[in-house]
Amino acid sequence: MRLLAAVSLAAALALASACGASTQAGQSAARTTAPLAAGASSRLRLVRVGSFQQPLTVTGAPGEPGRLFVAEKAGRVELLLNGHQQQRPFLDISGSVNSSAEEQGLLGLAFAPDYATSGLFYVDYTTSNNDIRVVQYRRSSSSPNVADASSARTIIKIDHHANNNHNGGQLAFGRDGLLYIGVGDGGSENDPDGNGQNRNTLLAKILRVAPLPGGGYTIPASNPWAHKPGRRAETWAWGLRNPWRFSFDRATGDLIIGDVGQDRFEEIDFQPRGAAGATNYGWSVFEGFRRNKPGRAPGAVFPKLALSHSSGYCALIGGFVVRDHSVPSLYGRYLFGDNCRSQIEAVKLSRNGASGLHATGLQVPATSSFGEDSAGHVYISSLAGAVYRLQQR
Repeated sequence: MRLLAAVSLAAALALASACGASTQAGQSAARTTAPLAAGASSRLRLVRVGSFQQPLTVTGAPGEPGRLFVAEKAGRVELLLNGHQQQRPFLDISGSVNSSAEEQGLLGLAFAPDYATSGLFYVDYTTSNNDIRVVQYRRSSSSPNVADASSARTIIKIDHHANNNHNGGQLAFGRDGLLYIGVGDGGSENDPDGNGQNRNTLLAKILRVAPLPGGGYTIPASNPWAHKPGRRAETWAWGLRNPWRFSFDRATGDLIIGDVGQDRFEEIDFQPRGAAGATNYGWSVFEGFRRNKPGRAPGAVFPKLALSHSSGYCALIGGFVVRDHSVPSLYGRYLFGDNCRSQIEAVKLSRNGASGLHATGLQVPATSSFGEDSAGHVYISSLAGAVYRLQQR
């Protein structure tokens, strides 16, 4: 792949390879993306808020409107306080994080819904033996600008030692107050261990758990497989290859998953709020709308949008539905990118499908992630170091 600033674009967490564009099964892949309506793209801009070392996650904390947190691949969480980067990292766990491979590192960061009072937050990272660990930390009692490094409590450890890719890494709290964890299929090509359609593994899933303040977790009774033997009760969604970034629409509660594909298709999956869970998104029997290999994928649900390698996609970077009223031209549209394309795109999603796929006119080389602060402002990070805030002129 091409290099940018001496950094492999795949390292932007290319999280794999694949892409393609089609809105319905059987349609040919779209070759171009229409621009926004006349004049709309000229009203958009990206304002650089800081420069970091391979930023992978940007997020705010509930009840903390002046604080923005940026997680760097090597294991540091930097803090911007009222727009000013602090000299001391909020958290530095680089000694625990294995970031040696392109898809490894400090991959996810999420703050508890009651963070303002509890001070609890969670990180997702890869370890020296390639496993995945989700760990709880607590804000320091002496300063809100730093974390208590001694407060680490492991929530869950996921065996992933066979390969160093397809780790997932996204953490997010839903409206239900539960923690959702994205986990890839275990790596290598074409899901050789069949984890995508294996109900009895934590791999190739989005998990839903209730973390405990002292470490560990409980399984919500409402989880679809909570009382079904032979199935991992932590499962909320399955049949995913590498759900690098997923998000909840802050207005509707809908879950939108950006799943990185393999050789031909990237996909965006949509789960409306109130869904019962245990949705099977089809990997590795299906990739996008295309059958990938023989086998069964019971009840497989096709994506709302599949994006083709032939159109230049290679690793989807899932984003957010824009709910920032100061950006009316994109309000209600899902914003996303791709690690091999600088273009930032927008699309309207619903349970009925995807419509109005448009280029925004915005460009972020080596896009690594999207973020949202406590006020709903949207941010975009580049593996080359920049973090931008989306604004309208």
